[in-house]
Amino acid sequence: MRILPNGDRALLVELPGQEAMLGLYTALAAAPPPGVTDVVPAARTLTLLLGPSADPVRIAAAVRGARPGAAAGSAAAVEVPVVYDGPDLADVAARTGLTPGEVVAAHTGTPWRVAFTGFAPGFGYLDGGDPRLDVPRRGTPRVRVPAGAVGLAGRFSGVYPVDSPGGWQLIGRTEAVLWDLDRDPPALLRPGVEVRFVRREP
Repeated sequence: MRILPNGDRALLVELPGQEAMLGLYTALAAAPPPGVTDVVPAARTLTLLLGPSADPVRIAAAVRGARPGAAAGSAAAVEVPVVYDGPDLADVAARTGLTPGEVVAAHTGTPWRVAFTGFAPGFGYLDGGDPRLDVPRRGTPRVRVPAGAVGLAGRFSGVYPVDSPGGWQLIGRTEAVLWDLDRDPPALLRPGVEVRFVRREP
């Protein structure tokens, strides 16, 4: 673990991998050290946002002494119904050596977990799925990807919460609302949450 200053009011915690990041994130989100106003996870780092009177030295010591927590599991599982008719489904099948039906079975057959969020409010990077679905991003991103599109990129899966540009391989679509300011919390997918994709007929 390395803890580095990040601007005037933040610390960057570098960790060896996603498991370590999720464990520390769970612990700090549940009991943030005094002076920490927010904990922001990424692939292998945490950014700790500090209040104006925070003591970075004491916070760093508290972080080093924190015991990793257990990430949210099945009790917080989210089911996402998907219609698997995405424009890149056939290409993903060709790249993986699977049939389109086998791609769907692989995507729905293994639970995923939100490793971290970013890119857009409510966008979760889902890890831990079937390793056969590890495919590269598209060579040319789309100018517009519709909200609800379900995609693959590298070992991750994700759901676009709003219309936006994007370069992921699109295999389906969902009507699930990923980001709703009238919901508490607004994000349906949060770090550590288990996600299960469920096939739905059009």
